[in-house]
Amino acid sequence: MPIDYNNIAKQSAIPKASSMIETFRAIGYSLETAVADIIDNSISAGAKNIRISRIWRGGNSIISIEDDGCGMNNDELVLALCPGAQNPLEQRSETDLGRFGLGLKTASFSQCRKLSVISRKEDYAPVYWSWDLDYIAQSDKWELVKWIPEEFEHSLDEKKSGTIVVWSDLDRIVSPDTNMTNQNAQEKFSHALDKVKRHIAMTFHRFIENKSITIYWGDYLIEPWNPFCIDEPATQIKSTDYIGFGSGAMMKGFVLPHKNQFSSEEAFKRAEGINGWSAQQGFYVYRGNRLLLAGDWLGLFRKEEHYKLVRIQIDIPNNLDFDWQIDIKKSKAYPPAKCIEQLRAYANDVRAAGCEVYRHRGKILKQRAGTCFQPLWLEKKKDDKWSFVVNRDHAMIQSIKLLAKDKPEQAIETLLKFIEEAIPTETIYIDKAQNEVGQKQPYSDMDTDVVRNMLKTMYNNQLAQGMSNAQAKAFLKAVEPFNNYEDLIDEL
Repeated sequence: MPIDYNNIAKQSAIPKASSMIETFRAIGYSLETAVADIIDNSISAGAKNIRISRIWRGGNSIISIEDDGCGMNNDELVLALCPGAQNPLEQRSETDLGRFGLGLKTASFSQCRKLSVISRKEDYAPVYWSWDLDYIAQSDKWELVKWIPEEFEHSLDEKKSGTIVVWSDLDRIVSPDTNMTNQNAQEKFSHALDKVKRHIAMTFHRFIENKSITIYWGDYLIEPWNPFCIDEPATQIKSTDYIGFGSGAMMKGFVLPHKNQFSSEEAFKRAEGINGWSAQQGFYVYRGNRLLLAGDWLGLFRKEEHYKLVRIQIDIPNNLDFDWQIDIKKSKAYPPAKCIEQLRAYANDVRAAGCEVYRHRGKILKQRAGTCFQPLWLEKKKDDKWSFVVNRDHAMIQSIKLLAKDKPEQAIETLLKFIEEAIPTETIYIDKAQNEVGQKQPYSDMDTDVVRNMLKTMYNNQLAQGMSNAQAKAFLKAVEPFNNYEDLIDEL
């Protein structure tokens, strides 16, 4: 039953400006996600060109993001700088990348103490305002200040329209007391911004690829990073599947080639992405062509080495923001419960294909000079149990047998070293992780006569060294694998 608010007492509860602003700073943006959020605003404003610039001045360093979008007049700029000016429940256009009306502010506050915005709308003079967190800490008032770093005051005078977001007093990036000559601090600053560049190349790769926007890193173009390697001939592209009924969401799976099948070493290196091959596996969630979440199994699976070639794109319209629980930072997403089993089933098919590519790497049997590839280890399956045996027909084994006639110790040591180095650990790991079949228990198929003869030899050796009958048997029971054959030892 609706509440009748006309007859209920009310009490104003305006949050303290100084406290609330500091709370905004703790939402959890990284530098990369913060810059991406500013770019979202530029795209929503119809920008065609976006430029990210940095000025190194130690503790007085500056980062700026400039666009040639529609810009704002004074009233519009003040509204844009007002936290929560837009209702997240309102219907948005399909191309609107925002939702909560907080991105500009929270993203900026997470990195700096002074957020300045200068903007120009066509037929209007440029206008600028700033949030200064030091002033707010003193005044405890929700007030903008008429200030901007002096080098930006006239930066839009010759432009038709556009906006520049300026971050200064970068206390979350560079300590305020950092000297401009501090080489170590400058390198850390550059490294942090290099991650930003790579993140932007990934997050907005569709916009860059379709040439709807151009993003500059200073004076240099940012090249797109497409996680699906669609230009590689060996990439497997799976069929598109629609998520749910009539939701507008869809997914498509990709299995990237093994390293040996990439067109070049450079292409393979580039394909590993920001965080490396294993970390980049999983779902890639897009909203309005903007990448929200990169390389995440959405809680459905763990990241495992043998699925590192699997990447699945998911596209959702912005009217599903609440269904998919898109967060303020646009860096998290959670699928609706009703879609989980469909996602899991589709992903399992793609993961199986990816595992096959990974499993068979280096096992492509090519004819070379009339002979076949010779593995040192052979995989065997018997009664739904798998095991590995040394390939006794291997050319090296035959050579070691010949070596043993004249140099038995060298032959044995050589054989042991090669066996140690060639143990197929990766294949064992995959089989174990997939639980396709059970692992054969050690020595379950061992010829008992072989064990008995070896026991006799070792038993006699211990007696010859002065051990008693009981001591020799106790010794053998403590030696692997004979600890599994106590009954045979007791027969000695």
